[in-house]
Amino acid sequence: MRSAIARLQGSGFDEARLTVELLLSHVLHCQRIALYTDSNRALDETDAQAFDELLDRRMRHEPLQYIVGSTSFMGLPFRVDRRVLIPRPETETLVEQVMIDLKGRPDEAPCTVLDVGTGCGCIAVALAKFVRQASVTALDASAEALEVARLNARVHGLEHDLRFVYADLFGPLEEILGLPFTHIVSNPPYASAAEWETLEPEIRDFEPREAVSDGSDGFRFHRRIAELAPALLAEDGKVFLEVGWGQADEVRRILAAHGAVETGIVADLQDVPRVVMATFRPVSRPRPSRN
Repeated sequence: MRSAIARLQGSGFDEARLTVELLLSHVLHCQRIALYTDSNRALDETDAQAFDELLDRRMRHEPLQYIVGSTSFMGLPFRVDRRVLIPRPETETLVEQVMIDLKGRPDEAPCTVLDVGTGCGCIAVALAKFVRQASVTALDASAEALEVARLNARVHGLEHDLRFVYADLFGPLEEILGLPFTHIVSNPPYASAAEWETLEPEIRDFEPREAVSDGSDGFRFHRRIAELAPALLAEDGKVFLEVGWGQADEVRRILAAHGAVETGIVADLQDVPRVVMATFRPVSRPRPSRN
């Protein structure tokens, strides 16, 4: 452990001790505390080689979550690999705001939630688990991401409680237009094409680009969701969108331009404006155009 920690620190990696603890406990199939309570345990050659291989992967900037194959979100374990974006702590702020609104509704009121760009399913699974009256539809344009989301739903015993839809947000959405939703929630790709080139190698070289960047100005998906909202939402339906640094005011403007009558912004735990919320009161549901 000392040798591995020194190696990571010497190459400028943050949280070197935590990384080594997680990698070694993964190899040994034990809790981190056991590394200290059973510190005299000798690693056999197979374990030592497996640990060295994992450490080498981290030295090449592969995210720790992909190496061990899982991460925690809202206190729940989620399987992750290179097919999906790694859930971030700031997205918990998004989920918390949706939960607050859902739990504030009367018990008999229907709660139908559309999770746009579900990825590993962390948002959809967390909402379905913690708000049992919510009926959640998880939408993604990646069949591979939906495979991971379905796996995570099974892990939490929710495979029959979630509806998964494979569809392109910018294509025809006949599959879901028949059901007006009370809530639309999304952590869409919001890094611009220019920002993509400046991201750390853990993101740029390993995470799926289409889940991180919209390949445009960073607002392409927010605009599309705002355009679709009047057609997809029930009366007084709400939209909850995660946004990047400095994007909140523009996203609020975009939503207002498409009929939002109430908007709000909530900061994450780092005091970064992270979630934009809006209420829609559409008088009709025109069919969204295909972009």
